Amino acid sequence: MDNLNFTTQDILQKEFKTKMRGYDPTEVDEFLDQVIKDYEAYDAKVEELTSNNQRLRSRNDELTKQVTVNKNVQSAQPNPTVTNFDILKRLSNLERHVFGAKLDDNQQDGPRKLNN
Repeated sequence: MDNLNFTTQDILQKEFKTKMRGYDPTEVDEFLDQVIKDYEAYDAKVEELTSNNQRLRSRNDELTKQVTVNKNVQSAQPNPTVTNFDILKRLSNLERHVFGAKLDDNQQDGPRKLNN
């Protein structure tokens, strides 16, 4: 708002010269014209800032949603520190749990021969 002509103090302290019938109308009109220009500039700046604020809030909402989606995707991805050994161990435990004693019985009997 660098293009404002008056501060509130300037307006408050403005003194008009009096003539026989009161203030000089030309001087008052000129002053009021400048005040009107200031208010128009102020109003335009407020509209610009309001528009920018709405645009930035919208962009912030978009980015917040993207961050949330990215966090969800990252949490769904496997831990990169898990090794193949860890995966095989988990798979073995899962097989033992699912097949239980059947798996242990087959291992004790040894390999089966195929009947031809």
